[in-house]
Amino acid sequence: MSKQFSALGVSAPILKALSELNIVEPTEIQQKTIPLLLAESHDVVGLAKTGTGKTAAFGLPLLQLINTEITTVQAVILVPTRELGQQIFRNLEDFGKHIPNISIASTCGGIPIKPQIERLTQPTQIVVATPGRLIDLIQRKAIDLKQTEYLVLDEADEMVSILKESLDEIVAELPKKHRTLLFSATLPGTVKQLIQNYLNKNVVHVSANMETVGNQGIDHEYIVVDPIEKLDVLMHFLNSKEGERGIIFCKTKAAVNKLAKNLAINRFSSGALHGSLSQGIRDRIMEQFREGHINILVATDLAARGIDVKEISYVVNYHLPDTYETYVHRSGRTARAGAKGLSLTVLQEEEVIEIPEFEKELGIKFTKFQKPSVVSLEENNTLLWAKQIFKTKPNHDISADLKTKVKTVFHHLTKEELIEKLMANYVLQNKVEVAEKPVKKFKK
Repeated sequence: MSKQFSALGVSAPILKALSELNIVEPTEIQQKTIPLLLAESHDVVGLAKTGTGKTAAFGLPLLQLINTEITTVQAVILVPTRELGQQIFRNLEDFGKHIPNISIASTCGGIPIKPQIERLTQPTQIVVATPGRLIDLIQRKAIDLKQTEYLVLDEADEMVSILKESLDEIVAELPKKHRTLLFSATLPGTVKQLIQNYLNKNVVHVSANMETVGNQGIDHEYIVVDPIEKLDVLMHFLNSKEGERGIIFCKTKAAVNKLAKNLAINRFSSGALHGSLSQGIRDRIMEQFREGHINILVATDLAARGIDVKEISYVVNYHLPDTYETYVHRSGRTARAGAKGLSLTVLQEEEVIEIPEFEKELGIKFTKFQKPSVVSLEENNTLLWAKQIFKTKPNHDISADLKTKVKTVFHHLTKEELIEKLMANYVLQNKVEVAEKPVKKFKK
C-alpha cells in the first residue's frame, strides 16, 4: 500500500486542506518528490507524464518551506501559458488555505500589467509567472527576487524556446544560492541542455513509472480516412460521444477556426481556443468548458496547456502531432485523476507508417478504430441535418402572409408524412450533390 501524505512529512494545515479537497492518496511522483524537497537541498528534475499530479509534487513542499514571517518573494514558478499559471495559482490557493499569512500572486501575460504591479506592492511569498511577464516586471523594478530561494520551471519541455531567451535575465536577479526544481512530461535534448546549463551538477533526478503511470487508463486508437471524408468521420464520432466532454487538437489556428465553424453549423456545443484570441475570450471559453456549458474544445497545442478538467473522456488528434512530446501532452488531457479516456488519432493512409515509431518511442500500443460505413456516415449526416432544423431559431422577419401560404401547402400532411417528405428531399438533394462532385473534378 502506498504512503499517505502524512507519512511524506506534509504539515497539518496542508493535510487538512487535502482532506477537504478529497485528495487522499499521493501519486508516485508525489511520493518520490515531496520528502526529497522537504528534507534535502539539491536541485531536482521531476519527470512524469501529464495528469500525474506534478503541481502538488512541488506545490505542497513549497507551501511548507515558505517562511510566512518574511513578506518578500521566496519562490517563483515559471509556466508556459497563462491558463496553466491560473490553474497552478488556484491549486496553491486551495492547498494553502489553512496556512496563516501565506500570500500567492499570479503574474502572467495576456492581461494588463498595472494591477499585477499593484498586487506586488503587497506582501507576496510565491509568484506564478510566465517568463515574458516576469522579465517585464523585473525591468520595471516592480518585483524583487533578491531573497528568492526557489525557482520552479514547470512544463519545461513546453517553454524551452522561451527559457533559452529569458532564463539568464531571470537567474541574474536571484541570489547565487538558490534551488531550481524542473518538472517536465518529457525529456528531449533541449531540456537536457537546460538542466546542464542552469541546474547544479549534483541535481537529483526523480521519475514516475513512465511506462504505465502516464498512459494508465488511456486507450490509444487511430482511424484511417480519405481527406474528403475526414470531417464526416469526425462528426460521426462526436455524435457517438454526445453529452461527453473532449478536446480536438489541430496544428494551426486557421484549422481550429475552420473546424470550430463546422461544429457550430452542425450545432455541436463547442468553442475554439488558440493564441490569436484575446485573453478575455480565451478565459470565457475555458470557464464555459470547465463548468460544462460547452462539451467540445477545438484547440491548438499551446492554447490547451493548463486544462485540468477531470471529466474529459476523449481527445482527438485531428492532425497527427509533429513530435512525440506533443502527443504525450495532448493525450494527457484525458484519463486524469484515475479516470478512463480515449485518445483518437485521425490519419491518412500515408501516415499510418508513423504509428510504430510512436509506439516504440512512447512505450504505448495503438489499436485501429473501426471506420463507419458509408451508409452509417450518410445516416449520421441526416441526423445532423435534423438537429440543425430542430435548433434553428424562428425567423420573425418572414411575413405572416408567406407563412400562411407555406402552411397551406403542408396543411393536409400529418407530422409523420411531413418528416418522411423532408427526409426524402434531403436524401435526394444529398445524392445529387455527391453525383455532381466527380463531374466538377473531371472538368478541372
